[in-house]
Amino acid sequence: MNYSNQPYSPGGFQFMPPAIKTIILANVAVFFLQFFTPFGGIIQELGALWPVGSENFQLWQPITYMFLHGSGSHLFFNMFALWMFGAEIENQWGTREFNIYYFTCGIGAAIINLLATIGDPYPTVGASGAIYGILLAFGMMFPNRYIFLYFLFPVKAKYFVAGYAFIEFISGFGSRAMGSGSNIAHFAHLGGMLIGFIFIIIKRAEWSFSGLFSKMRPSRPKRSEPRLHTTNSVAPPVSEAEINAILDKISERGYGSLTAEERSKLLKAGGK
Repeated sequence: MNYSNQPYSPGGFQFMPPAIKTIILANVAVFFLQFFTPFGGIIQELGALWPVGSENFQLWQPITYMFLHGSGSHLFFNMFALWMFGAEIENQWGTREFNIYYFTCGIGAAIINLLATIGDPYPTVGASGAIYGILLAFGMMFPNRYIFLYFLFPVKAKYFVAGYAFIEFISGFGSRAMGSGSNIAHFAHLGGMLIGFIFIIIKRAEWSFSGLFSKMRPSRPKRSEPRLHTTNSVAPPVSEAEINAILDKISERGYGSLTAEERSKLLKAGGK
């Protein structure tokens, strides 16, 4: 079934998938420590992404900077976008693949931002690089899905993502050309989208090759089994434990990992 033309409503199989829930809780917890405890200065000094060459730069910062934010609004909009665009992606990819993609985009965005801002004295904080990677993935997976800009104007996801990328490109190079010190990490945003694009292209190539090899592999002849003639046979009911196991499998590896029998059980349980 193709969902790409339907209006966007986040959720999928789980309203709040486990990876997104964990990331949001971790970001909120770090924000509380950052702004409401005496450890805020230490957290900022050790966890923010400081420029290479500064005395504060540390190797772990391309990971830790994703959990720090500059304000409550910065945290809210990043986490809201993560849930809004990421929930359906995690439900389709599975939790493990989603985590790999999220942190790959965030770390890649950090590296590109470090290369683009050599000599700047200011640190970078926020999950925006990883979030822009999520936005890119949504646009590639559901290009014709409508997103309501400012909750009023319907825009297809592919144009929405392309517009954001263009704005970040112009803003990033424009601020560098004019020498203005912007407090927005435009290159981190572009970096997250670039790394996300490369990641998805590689994954699609892997899926294509694996599908090609599976077609080339000779199929084994099926062993004939005796047929049992029954009258008025009724399939056994699906237990709650079976349904929970199937839902756990969807959460970990995505809906595409289910067997035909498991999908049949899920549909049967949903029809009750």
